[in-house]
Amino acid sequence: MKPETKAQLISTGSVNMDPALIHWLTIPTAGPGAGNVAFFFNSGGHRVRLAVKKESPLNAEMEDGELVIRKDGVEIARGSIEEELIHCPDQAFITMCEKCIFDCKFCPVPKLGGKVKTMDKMLKMIEEANSTGRMKAISITSGVEVSAEDEVDRAEELIRRLRETYNIPIGVSVYPTEDSTRRLKAAGASELKYNVETMDREIHAKVCPDQDLEFLLDSLRQGVEIFGKNKVCSNFIIGLGETDESVEKGIEELVSIGVVPILRAAARHPLREGEVIIERPSAERLLHLNRFLKEKLDEYGLRADTFDTMCLPCTGCDINPHVDLEE
Repeated sequence: MKPETKAQLISTGSVNMDPALIHWLTIPTAGPGAGNVAFFFNSGGHRVRLAVKKESPLNAEMEDGELVIRKDGVEIARGSIEEELIHCPDQAFITMCEKCIFDCKFCPVPKLGGKVKTMDKMLKMIEEANSTGRMKAISITSGVEVSAEDEVDRAEELIRRLRETYNIPIGVSVYPTEDSTRRLKAAGASELKYNVETMDREIHAKVCPDQDLEFLLDSLRQGVEIFGKNKVCSNFIIGLGETDESVEKGIEELVSIGVVPILRAAARHPLREGEVIIERPSAERLLHLNRFLKEKLDEYGLRADTFDTMCLPCTGCDINPHVDLEE
């Protein structure tokens, strides 16, 4: 799959197909895509996660054992449907809390009324994933049920208990607290993700009114100090009304402090209609911004292809500059 094809698939974000073709249907419970039926499509070693929607301009069907994706009757990609472990291939990706008190305007999670998993439930899920022989890493993320402090407490306990059994990379992504970085590292976390969501200060104040961008950036700086180089990343949503110039400035700011940004295409959700203006980025915009990101990562000696956990090794929702754009 060429970069242009992957960018087109991410930009569209969905296909019209028979859900019965997917034998391990999952519905994500975290992030802007929460609540949508989705699957992983792999073509030539490049992976894309696509939602299943009847109104999609792309159509997919099985032909000779392969899934073929077409637009206006013209084939644009063919490959296979990948089996998930938990939330993505090869990883047990656990969402501790499917609720959130933060009212980020692009995210449906606060309105979905999700579950809060018990410690025993999460440990059992990971034990079952490990029994398949396919678990290469564990990733932990969470909304915020009561407070960020409570979620850090739970993440710390979960990581400590996992470290009693598993000697594989563990990544963690929660909202930071004053001491979360040191505690999560001491518990045994390998990699860290604190999400800035957007680096446009004006937009951030509007779409993430309950979050503090400057505190997030300070926490990311501390994360790099404690976890080390090429161990800290951050989701950076594209399509919330920011300009390319703003994105490029934000990319430079993040990589200059040692953080690897993940450029995530914004997704509309019916539960957030009227609360936020989202323009899903075009394929051309995604390629342009990720090529700029690759240049800056190379300039600062950072890599997007050395992470073991969370979104960067999965590559399903984003273009990974060092996986999908390599010549």
